[in-house]
Amino acid sequence: MQPEAVFPHIFQISISNGGVPKLGQPEALLTESGIVGDVQRHTKYHGGPDRALCIYSLERILALQQEQHPIFPGASGENLTIAHLDWELLVPGVRLRLGKQVVIEITSYTTPCRHIAPYFVGQDQDRVSQKQHPGWSRLYAKVLNPGLLKVGDQVHLLPAEK
Repeated sequence: MQPEAVFPHIFQISISNGGVPKLGQPEALLTESGIVGDVQRHTKYHGGPDRALCIYSLERILALQQEQHPIFPGASGENLTIAHLDWELLVPGVRLRLGKQVVIEITSYTTPCRHIAPYFVGQDQDRVSQKQHPGWSRLYAKVLNPGLLKVGDQVHLLPAEK
């Protein structure tokens, strides 16, 4: 008997009224400005068209938990926690299709802020710094095609634009 195929998918959709942790929702409407109902506390550093969405890897979160960090989905301020996607492939310029209609483009690595420090041993939020720990950063994305997102929606890496 063959094992069931595991596809990259949205594990959690998270929003907040400002700050962290962001809390899980079963679905959300994504616009060019971000997820409807999600608020950023410091818009100088978060939000805007090129930072409309923050995403992170479930597998990275689980590995951090193995290191004894008290992180969980939504704790580091990500809007989408994605499971079973090769995080090493995600770099600025890469596009993803989320569900049937949403398309996003990775724009940058996030800079860890002090507000996520409680979710790391020794208050070391730099554990998810791209500069100090390449491949462990959360990512910002812009929304190219908005729409409804649901937990469980498949995530597809799109071919590079030519």
